[in-house]
Amino acid sequence: MAFLCYANAGISATIARMNSAKATTVPDHIAAEAGGNIFLVGMMGAGKTTIGKSLASHLDKTFFDSDREIQKRTGVGIPVIFEIEGEAGFRKRETEMLRELVKLKNIVLATGGGAILSTENRELLRRNGTVVYLRATVDDLWRRTRHDRSRPLLQTPNPHAKLAELYAQRDPLYCEIAHIVVESGTQSTRQLTQSLAQQLTGADLNIDGAYSEVP
Repeated sequence: MAFLCYANAGISATIARMNSAKATTVPDHIAAEAGGNIFLVGMMGAGKTTIGKSLASHLDKTFFDSDREIQKRTGVGIPVIFEIEGEAGFRKRETEMLRELVKLKNIVLATGGGAILSTENRELLRRNGTVVYLRATVDDLWRRTRHDRSRPLLQTPNPHAKLAELYAQRDPLYCEIAHIVVESGTQSTRQLTQSLAQQLTGADLNIDGAYSEVP
């Protein structure tokens, strides 16, 4: 199965093209079902935690950050895990944590930027909720992360080049599992939350008030 990401007025969808030429699409209100989970994927600096907290608040869901849960479990920061166990050790812990988190109900989960590198992780996310890819340009990502020393993979002489390398590797994988793709570079947290809430629930969410049905 192949997947294509395309942009349309700031929000895009992932279209699955089957070898049989029979297209399939994701149900419009999959995340609005009782206990529906929303999983945010994307590069470091894409805004997964910020948007995730806002979206969870407005959809009355519980927010989790997989990196934060790993830190709580181990008692140390992500850079320390990378230093002691290497990236492979961290990825193993990440998969173990995702296995637990996807079993929860009615959550918004911000995943680590590299979570999608594992086939098992991609399957866990795709099968247990609605996957939203927060997409941003390399320049936007660099601008947001250039002063952040807590990103082990960016502690290189040329972090912009490293981001470009990671983006080229990961963007196709984000697109592969995403039900919804949001171009996050120029939108505010409020705008992104409103757009996502409408896309996920079929309701027009007034961020300062209640829901109203979309005509």
